Amino acid sequence: MTQAHHTDLLHPFIFEQSAVRGNHVMLDKSLFKALEHQTLDPALKKVIGEFTAASVLLTATLKMQGKLILQLQSQGSLQLLVVECTSDLNIRATAKVSGELHGHGLTQWLTQGQLVITLMPEQGEPYQGIVPLEGDNIATMLENYMLRSQQIDTRLWLTAEGDRAAGLLLQKLPQQQEYDLDCWNRVQHLAGTVTDEELLNLEAITLLQRLFVEEDVRLFSGREVEAFCSCSQANVTNMLQMLGLAEVRSIIEEQGSVEIQCDFCHKHYVVDEDEALALFDEDDDHKVTH
Repeated sequence: MTQAHHTDLLHPFIFEQSAVRGNHVMLDKSLFKALEHQTLDPALKKVIGEFTAASVLLTATLKMQGKLILQLQSQGSLQLLVVECTSDLNIRATAKVSGELHGHGLTQWLTQGQLVITLMPEQGEPYQGIVPLEGDNIATMLENYMLRSQQIDTRLWLTAEGDRAAGLLLQKLPQQQEYDLDCWNRVQHLAGTVTDEELLNLEAITLLQRLFVEEDVRLFSGREVEAFCSCSQANVTNMLQMLGLAEVRSIIEEQGSVEIQCDFCHKHYVVDEDEALALFDEDDDHKVTH
């Protein structure tokens, strides 16, 4: 009899008497829902699954209300990989590919690539960090970013298969008193023995007991992860107003209406001529014609 697994959960944990904390995540239905309207090469789906798991793991380390946006940008066949995760652990993800994905791995799809991490708090100014890509997989790229840009020792183990993804994060907190000075080195080594199969199939408590059998680990309650797209008619309206009357009129003259499809959930929005022009004041006519 197969045991049911509690998936789509993020579990924080800490190592007692140390400055080391961690997160564990398993994604199933949430990842399927986030990607269900997108046609993705299986190898790309694995990468975007790992990227999504990483976004949840990293978001859970932040002390802010808002969202984290992870992006891989490149001039290669994989032009863009984007994952958003809110502080409520709502996720969405998409990718843009130019032509065929040649080769068998991430590094072969990327040319002149960079990693962009954006924090968008509900209050306060956004923050963005941009670094060249270092590493041949998602975990290593993010580890290098955290060390170079944030000066935080971070280790990630990520895997994905089909519509499932999972990950483990360890982080050494700076300026926190610790009594077990060897803990960081020790638990990194222990976590490094984890297999993809274990990550995908073992619940948090079982996995941590197996990896850290002699460690004093405190596991906290799980937080649910859900797929949620924030696109809306209001967002479309705002975008059209930012484009300006002249640009909107040009689109209408060419197409008869404004049609927009969300890159994430593929929801289709149509704004007819009357609705589009009603977004602008009559004075806007004079602004663009004079």
